[in-house]
Amino acid sequence: MTHARAERAALSDLFVQLGPDAPTLCEGWTTFDLAAHLVLRERRTDAAGGIAIKPLAGYAASVQESLKARHGYAGLIELIRSGPAGIYGLVPGMDKAVNTMEFFIHHEDVRRAQRVWEPRELPADLEETFWKQVRAGRRLFLRKSPVGVVLHRIGGGVALGGAKNVPRVEVTGTAGELLLFCFGRQSHARVDVAGGDEAVARLMDAPLGV
Repeated sequence: MTHARAERAALSDLFVQLGPDAPTLCEGWTTFDLAAHLVLRERRTDAAGGIAIKPLAGYAASVQESLKARHGYAGLIELIRSGPAGIYGLVPGMDKAVNTMEFFIHHEDVRRAQRVWEPRELPADLEETFWKQVRAGRRLFLRKSPVGVVLHRIGGGVALGGAKNVPRVEVTGTAGELLLFCFGRQSHARVDVAGGDEAVARLMDAPLGV
């Protein structure tokens, strides 16, 4: 089983365990909302653009609500579990390339929104995959950072991003935690952050991610 499919299965199980009204780290979304989002991005290409494009966000939101009404919570979970769907199931390698990161992040969005949680120890090859993605995407992920960012991977590796010719903040953690940090989960990523107080505060509040 690929890591993408493993994360998909584990998140589906967690959805079932927690029910539709549990909190997530996605602001304003319950587990029901997040499940609908995941179905939308794979199965409703007409609305998926609204995930990233603001003028289309209203349509995406309406489709997301219609998916909730049509399938119900249990039905959405079964659609997620049966994936990958759409382009992710048709194009060879697409599921592994994109959904490994997508489902890991959203799995942690649910795990870390609960009262008690601890970071998982990820397999070495998954950590390596995430570090490659952090390095490759750091300029995109950190483009809205108002300060310079130096990412230090525990076990080796450094990547630079964020604004130039301004104070820098050093962020140290495993590849999985750095990935979460770079995708706007700063306050829930288990990392060490060092720098001037003002620079650190600005980075922690920045809208990081894609």
